[in-house]
Amino acid sequence: MLIPVERKPVKSRILRSVGYDESTKILEIEFQTGLVYQYSGVPLKVHADLMHSGEIAKYFSEKVRPKFQTKQVVA
Repeated sequence: MLIPVERKPVKSRILRSVGYDESTKILEIEFQTGLVYQYSGVPLKVHADLMHSGEIAKYFSEKVRPKFQTKQVVA
């Protein structure tokens, strides 16, 4: 079961919004295409570093996408 996560808009050509639930360590990413994915087991520091990265899409591609299990959120 996927847990709804509140997302905040980000400035990126690839990512539209990012949310994080600290209690479940779920990172939720909405792409500009409208697709939404949840990444599980993401430490708070990774979320914080992602949100403060000058190149959020690059950070996501290098530090999140290849390292955490993901599920697509179906609307």
